[in-house]
Amino acid sequence: MNAVLYLIRRFWDYVRRERLHRVFLVAFLMIVISGLLFAVVERRSSLLDAIWWAVVTVTTVGYGDITPVTRAGRIIAIVIMFFGIGLVGILTATLAGFFIEDREQKKRGVQVVNTAGHFIICGWSYRGYAVYSELRSDVKTRNIPIVLIAELTESPVIDDPDFLFVHGDVNEDTLARARAGDAEAVIVLSEDRLEPYTRDAKAILTVLTIKTLYPKVYVCVEIVDGKNAEHCKRAGADEIVVSGELGTNLLVQAALDHGVTELVSELVSNRYGNELYMIPVRADMAGKTFFEVMVSLKKENNVLCVGVKMEDGRFVSNPSNEYVLKTGDRLAVIAGQRPVL
Repeated sequence: MNAVLYLIRRFWDYVRRERLHRVFLVAFLMIVISGLLFAVVERRSSLLDAIWWAVVTVTTVGYGDITPVTRAGRIIAIVIMFFGIGLVGILTATLAGFFIEDREQKKRGVQVVNTAGHFIICGWSYRGYAVYSELRSDVKTRNIPIVLIAELTESPVIDDPDFLFVHGDVNEDTLARARAGDAEAVIVLSEDRLEPYTRDAKAILTVLTIKTLYPKVYVCVEIVDGKNAEHCKRAGADEIVVSGELGTNLLVQAALDHGVTELVSELVSNRYGNELYMIPVRADMAGKTFFEVMVSLKKENNVLCVGVKMEDGRFVSNPSNEYVLKTGDRLAVIAGQRPVL
């Protein structure tokens, strides 16, 4: 409903800006006046029928259910037919112009986003398409709007109506246009065109800008150098991915334990196989040991528990069997699809 009202408001702003409300007023007056005159000269028609005839004639539809029989009625019909063709052409062009302008604004990223619960991507690189594909592969975000804030000339994704583009660098204006305060999460990508140190500096500055303006939004950031992770935390990042370290560590682990990359690649991709998910501890799970819940979930739901994010924020992989789960804990699980428990 909000989207419809927003579209109507934008259309009215477009009409006022182009001063097309005068055309609508002329069309309205022509229909009313010609209808009144038709009712007077064609005494067999009621005022409602006369207005109906005027609308049908002005729009050049011509159903033929009501036709003028007097000379004066035919003269009125001739006049509004000629003027009606022009008015209908103007109104049709107005509607077409509005939708073309709306599409161009979306393509160039100059419109204001009107959504909530969306995901925001800050920055764009070759990994941007992979991030977009992963989000669209998860059932949770398959139909959720994705907003991109980047200094591009036009949107990199044009065949997805739920992919929205905001042109510009990350600042107060672009974040406001992207409705960052209503976003589910923000993903900050490092920019490949910059030097590694500069990449991280810009990513940290982006996180700081977002968290200063919208402290409650969840921010995930990608950096290149692990030494800058502490700076990211101080800027307010909720999760940090060190792309260089992650690849290096995985490469070494693959040499030590052959085949481990296949497992990791499957778990971190939404496009095939099993994935890692975080699920809240249900009320009936609280007070039970990790081992009891792990066995129960595996038997009943074919879901494997591999770790716990405790209510104080600490994450423990493969916790002790005797660890007692609390209501605020979250379980890290492996499953074929997002668990609904």
